[in-house]
Amino acid sequence: MLLAHPAVLKNLIEQYEALRDLHAENGTREVCQRMEDVAYTLCVSTGTRDIDAALVAARHRLPGARVEDDSLLSA
Repeated sequence: MLLAHPAVLKNLIEQYEALRDLHAENGTREVCQRMEDVAYTLCVSTGTRDIDAALVAARHRLPGARVEDDSLLSA
């Protein structure tokens, strides 16, 4: 599987979080569609099927991530 560059993942995470905040504040159709597009791209880029797993996987690929730390995965 091809893996996205960490800089691309960081940008996608930042876009998703900004859109999520904007959607909570102003849930227009355009914001919702863009958020869904970024979520889809994150899922494809990380080989996951849902946005929560994609965010965890993407964050683990960023510089400085502690891959041994699975505390984000425990519920």
